[in-house]
Amino acid sequence: MKLPSLFTAAAVATTMSVSLQAEEVEIKTQQLSEHIHVLFGQGGNIAAHVGKDGTYIIDDQFAKLAPKIKAALKNLNPNAPEFVINTHHHGDHTGGNEVFAQSGAHVIAHHNVHKRLQQKHGEGSQYLPKLSFGQDLTLHFNGEHARAVHFAHAHTDGDAVIFFDTANVVHMGDIYFNLGSLPFVDVDSGGSVDGILAAVEQVMTQIDDSTQVIPGHGPMSNKAGLQRYYQLLSKAKSLMVAAIDEHQDLESVLAADPLGALELEYANWLPKERVTTLFYRSLTIENHGH
Repeated sequence: MKLPSLFTAAAVATTMSVSLQAEEVEIKTQQLSEHIHVLFGQGGNIAAHVGKDGTYIIDDQFAKLAPKIKAALKNLNPNAPEFVINTHHHGDHTGGNEVFAQSGAHVIAHHNVHKRLQQKHGEGSQYLPKLSFGQDLTLHFNGEHARAVHFAHAHTDGDAVIFFDTANVVHMGDIYFNLGSLPFVDVDSGGSVDGILAAVEQVMTQIDDSTQVIPGHGPMSNKAGLQRYYQLLSKAKSLMVAAIDEHQDLESVLAADPLGALELEYANWLPKERVTTLFYRSLTIENHGH
């Protein structure tokens, strides 16, 4: 999982969005089941559900890629998507909201995603969800009952995991970074290390060995991959807790380099110092009250 090429691709996908031209990005489609396809481009992985009722997608990457994403979706179904479900509010997952809304899609997301997108884009913006939910919502479409389930204070305060029970597929959003490294814990958006661990643990109890797991970033995975990720995250947490107990303040913890023991590679936008700082902020009491 720590292949340089994979890591580089992941780093490029998440960090160089500003400098890379949209025409350089290729949208790749992988079919997972009769109705579900995953689209890999630049930003968060997109799931497309296609069937007799039409099309809906989970996340939509960046606005500038919308024409390419639309073209890839047209190959699956000539009609524009009717719904977009956002797994959380970050721009590499919601950037296409406005474009798809203008084509007739209704955006669905957690209440906190609506709140954060409203703060960013303003009331009445087409980036905002038309439907928002609290704990869960089920979309009955194309013969599938897709459950969007909220997990509190995980990657952010608005995360939803989408379970396709009939197809035995789950889209984790950025609760799961499948890059052989540690996730981005968005503490400033209500995220927490404990919340990510709790979410992963709960998802693992609801899937089996043949479940196909779509991560927010990185290649397709499964329950075994999710378990490895959980173990890595648990190990990182225990190393950080021990360092915080011993050194107390952030500067001393950074100097002690507790995550160094894991020998991981890090993306340019998420260096080890930043990961350590976010874990520290999440795991220390003064920042732990949400």
